[in-house]
Amino acid sequence: MDAYYPDRTDDPRVILVCHATGGLIGRHYLECEDGRETARTLVTLGTPQQGLVQAARLLAGHAIPGGAGPGADVAARLNEVLRDWALNLPAVVEMLPWYPAVRVEGKSRERRITDNRYPVPGLPGGAVREALAFREEFRSACDEHRRVGPLPYTVHCLGSVDFPSPEALVLSAEGSRITDSLLGPGDGTVPRRSAVADWTGTDPMLWTSFRNADLASGPALRDAMVAIRAGRPPGGTLAGEEGIVLHLPQDPVAAGLPFVVELLGHALPRRNLRTFMWRSGRPDRHPIVFQPYEPDRYRAELEATPGRWVVEALVDRPKGRDRRDVTVVAV
Repeated sequence: MDAYYPDRTDDPRVILVCHATGGLIGRHYLECEDGRETARTLVTLGTPQQGLVQAARLLAGHAIPGGAGPGADVAARLNEVLRDWALNLPAVVEMLPWYPAVRVEGKSRERRITDNRYPVPGLPGGAVREALAFREEFRSACDEHRRVGPLPYTVHCLGSVDFPSPEALVLSAEGSRITDSLLGPGDGTVPRRSAVADWTGTDPMLWTSFRNADLASGPALRDAMVAIRAGRPPGGTLAGEEGIVLHLPQDPVAAGLPFVVELLGHALPRRNLRTFMWRSGRPDRHPIVFQPYEPDRYRAELEATPGRWVVEALVDRPKGRDRRDVTVVAV
């Protein structure tokens, strides 16, 4: 720029747009490799800011769930090969989850992979220490820069809560085996808990209704980039500025016990929001009251009798609608 445009009036800076783990590379470049002096904006799409449970399963030799039967030996051998391969890939080690991503059967407390009382079986301690050192390098750089002043660049993170995503490992009661994985809301790959970019010191999240693989080509990114390139805020939610998205718990839910339904959308109260719930095949519709708990995010706690139920949300100006089903079973 200096050579070709010496008389320019602006200070050209780079907008980094990074998909999935590319967002980890982008933030590391900015905070640890002096890239922050050249960047105007960092946009991440479905980035596992807090790591992935899938990395822990892979490094623990449990990428393919084992079990009894003729395929058990093949799965065990393949898991060992995948584990040896992954241990030689720093990027996999560096993606170990740092939010509480471990559950122990019979225990209510959520645990981190660094919990010495219930270490993840098969997960090498060296890999955990290497991942911790990598994370501390990044955190230290962020803390050092924050003492100087706020970020010289803006951050916008597109994430999703509309698809079940691996959120936690489940260990047996004695902690000797990985027995299962738990799902939570996310983009199908990255759970919401991992997508949150807490390192920025602000709230850069833009919640969408797209899968991880579709974030880079969805209209949410197009609309966001048009605003970002023009120096405008891209909005508090990208269910689309005109969109509306319901998120229900994974089927089934238990009758007589409350379950939480979430609603995403921009300026919904001003758009004549109407929400209803009814038993599938029945004409009676029951209104639902959603309460705001974050910008453009709303929550309602519901109960229902056994059967198939429908939840619907509608808005005007412009018109939008989302409808989801949930199965309620007797316990």
